[in-house]
Amino acid sequence: MHARGPFSLAAAARFQRSFPAFAAPPGGDPVVDLVFPADGAWSTIAVRVTADLTGHVVADPGGLGEEEIRRQVERVLSLDVDGTGFAAVGERDPVVAGLQRRFPGLRPVLFPSPYEAAAWALIGHRISMAQGATLRRRLSEELGDSVEFGGRTVAAFPPPQRLAELAPMPGMTIRKVENLRALGAAALAGDLDADLLRAMPVDAALAHLEKLPGVGPFSAELTLIRGVGTVDLFPRETPWLYRAMADAYDLGPEPPMARLEAMARAWRPYRSWVTFLLRNAA
Repeated sequence: MHARGPFSLAAAARFQRSFPAFAAPPGGDPVVDLVFPADGAWSTIAVRVTADLTGHVVADPGGLGEEEIRRQVERVLSLDVDGTGFAAVGERDPVVAGLQRRFPGLRPVLFPSPYEAAAWALIGHRISMAQGATLRRRLSEELGDSVEFGGRTVAAFPPPQRLAELAPMPGMTIRKVENLRALGAAALAGDLDADLLRAMPVDAALAHLEKLPGVGPFSAELTLIRGVGTVDLFPRETPWLYRAMADAYDLGPEPPMARLEAMARAWRPYRSWVTFLLRNAA
């Protein structure tokens, strides 16, 4: 793997350790450990990415192969995107320049698949991030595949065929269980395929996702940005972004959406990347 434009694996590893949905390795040398059901094949793979951007395959029971695994890992780390033009966004916008100095080389770290991103959105609906992380961990431990990895056992998120048969569980409403079952079935049918969604115009991809039970505008945007890796989407359904922009640009307590969207045009064609840095700064 190689990066076109600035990229820091250490920055990606720090973000991974800060986010409860990822099975992050302990501190030390900058590595990123990934254990997940491969998009489309759904066999659980395990990969360690080291500082030289080499992906060391630890587990590939389904025989997916190094080339396909590399392609999926590149998407997770946003290495499949040419980032050579991102510095120019900072040259146009001093707020973005400050974020780039604060988080040098940080690119969006995605969920391993749109399926997992959408599942996280459904699991976390109307509960705290900590509660959502607890439920996700329980699902992984009870229904996911476990991999011996770096001296520890890591449970991957369950593949969609198991989520499609999810039984009621404590802490999760029946409606949420039903929506997760439907999500598993949709993933098995190919409706959450990353290549399919990336090939669609953004509005069409959002509309496609919003047809899934429980997936509203916020969840659809999250799935595109953090699951598919859509690079240039300004999320309209993310209240924390409004507050972050209002603070960063000194816009007052309730700036109109039209003004925020107009300001974000200066971030093109990396609007999703800038929102990721703002989220990381919050």
